[in-house]
Amino acid sequence: MKQTTPAAMPPCFEKWCKRFDDVFTHKAQKREFRHYLGGLLGESERKNLFQMAEDAIGVTYHRLHHFLTEAPWSGLKINERRLEIMDRCSQTKISRGFSLIIDDSGHRKSGNFTAGVGRQYIGEIGKTDNGIVVVTTHLYDGRKSLPLDIELYQHSSSLREGKQDSEFEKKPELALKLIDKTIERKYQPGIVIVDAGYGNNTSFLLELENRRLKYLGGLAKNRKVTITYKDNIQQTIRLDELAQSLPQEDFSEVELHLDKPKQLWVVAKEIEISQLVGKRMIAIVMNAATFSQATDIDYFITNVPSSITTPKWIVDTYGSRNWVEVFYREAKGWLGLKEYQVRDKRSLIRHFILVFCAYTFILWHQMTGGLRRRWANKTLNTFPEALEAFRTAISFRFFDWLTFNRDVFAAYKASLGFIWA
Repeated sequence: MKQTTPAAMPPCFEKWCKRFDDVFTHKAQKREFRHYLGGLLGESERKNLFQMAEDAIGVTYHRLHHFLTEAPWSGLKINERRLEIMDRCSQTKISRGFSLIIDDSGHRKSGNFTAGVGRQYIGEIGKTDNGIVVVTTHLYDGRKSLPLDIELYQHSSSLREGKQDSEFEKKPELALKLIDKTIERKYQPGIVIVDAGYGNNTSFLLELENRRLKYLGGLAKNRKVTITYKDNIQQTIRLDELAQSLPQEDFSEVELHLDKPKQLWVVAKEIEISQLVGKRMIAIVMNAATFSQATDIDYFITNVPSSITTPKWIVDTYGSRNWVEVFYREAKGWLGLKEYQVRDKRSLIRHFILVFCAYTFILWHQMTGGLRRRWANKTLNTFPEALEAFRTAISFRFFDWLTFNRDVFAAYKASLGFIWA
């Protein structure tokens, strides 16, 4: 049920929130932190400030709004504490060699008064529209998928001086800032995975190499590369033309395992590319055995040695990027990542980080087994299953609270204009 009360939150929720208490300076901030996270994790269909306050007995809109927009607390410190909590536990520790996924995600937003809003490409709808885009770094280590950092991309049309504005930064510049944050924490990614929006940017790849990072990124089909044949003859050719010219026997069949198995045909070639000194490996991945039959063709570049970049390694490694899409789907669908009633940049970032906290709370308890032992009779393999177990706990404790507080609940309903009988 969507109605609840802070008094019905399970003890594990309070223990989690106490880990953040010293980051806040006032008792009211600690209280509203719990109320906001409880609202994100609850069963309300909408996760905006008004709806979260409306559905929780003892929570008021103006206090919640003040906490998000005016109260003097640091979203960055909250995010750092969240990652410290994960890193302290042996079951959730951030291990070396993980995949660091760089991605951006957008959602529609009407009007033109919200920070960063502008007419730009929105990935979730697959076209250009008025909306907001964020750039994120994401960790995947084979066991867990965890958001690390987030930045708001401010479209030039949302800034007073456009692209000349001092606050304007391109997405690759924001991505490099987030990568540097990861490195400063002494986290050591095994590889950085990016899509063609970043992989096709040579300056961005050079910055990764300057940081001594390995990468696997997408390329545009019209990107030109120089390939050397056996008789030392070199040819500069577009990637799509190269793919079309290769014989079928050059491609290896590889099975990709995501939601369901998928057959792919892959070839890896050593090439040279303008502005990058030395040789790099590129890969052509098709969903059919021949170029003419394929309806989906992807191109990749990596600075990983050729001895490692087998067709299977390329498919499996880039396939881990799917986990960031899973995260966005869960954070938007279950936790209200794109639902907010604020306009300024600081409040937007705070909302995003609080969603990260709610997501990490469920992930931490899923991996440590607490929700499974107390509130489920089956293994909790996915985020929605673990979230449902936690919501079961809230419902159980709310009905228990209701038994002794019927008059409080009746007064709450009456304040909304309803009679409860």
